[in-house]
Amino acid sequence: MGEIAMGIPSAPRIGLVVPPENPNAEPEYTQLLGRGPTFHTTRFPTTPDSTLREMLDTYNEVLPDVLAGFGRLPLDAAVVACSASHYLHAPDGDREFCAELSGRTGFPVRSSALATLDALQALGLTRLTLVSPYEPWLTELSRSYWERAGLAVERVVQVSTDGRFDPYTVTTGGLLAQLRRQDVPEDAALLFTGTGMFTLDALAELDGDPDRVLLSSNLASVWWALRAAGGRPGEAAGDHPLLRRLARRAVAA
Repeated sequence: MGEIAMGIPSAPRIGLVVPPENPNAEPEYTQLLGRGPTFHTTRFPTTPDSTLREMLDTYNEVLPDVLAGFGRLPLDAAVVACSASHYLHAPDGDREFCAELSGRTGFPVRSSALATLDALQALGLTRLTLVSPYEPWLTELSRSYWERAGLAVERVVQVSTDGRFDPYTVTTGGLLAQLRRQDVPEDAALLFTGTGMFTLDALAELDGDPDRVLLSSNLASVWWALRAAGGRPGEAAGDHPLLRRLARRAVAA
């Protein structure tokens, strides 16, 4: 990584497809990736007159064209940083969809939901507590996705901001406060779903027991993307502490 050949950086290139108003994916990717790999972002089109469900359906319909917008940029992998739209497919359908997209583009493509499932399986996890900022119907769709993949969702922590379900407005303090109010056991395996919810500071705050599973959509996606690009995330001293923690837990599993 990081070597220069003929004036062109040879670090892995990761593509990122993001909903237009997502404020969090790029900042968290920047923190997690550090100074080695690079990422390149494109965004879904806006859907101002659509319901949330209609918007998610639109994202799935236009995704092949959105990925085609990278043109001939030589990507090593790409992540669709929108878990919610891929919950609509269920795990088997999501794998088929991402396999089709990978075949079209010529590089591996994963949804953040599928990348998270890959990480959960690598960790040997069978039970989890789901932390969700989504509207109740979408939270239930998320729960169904994990359960159809063979995971037991023991508990759901529904996160809101002043009674509204909006992942983009959840603060670290608010997230931690809602976890405390719901008396989540300190050894519970936590999955924070949603690429738009700021989670890295909360994960760092909760980083006590080294054996506890703490996973977010963006952390899992970066881990998958680096592996897909031929790297070994979490094994170098300079890697982000959360990636190192994830790698240790995966080896132990």
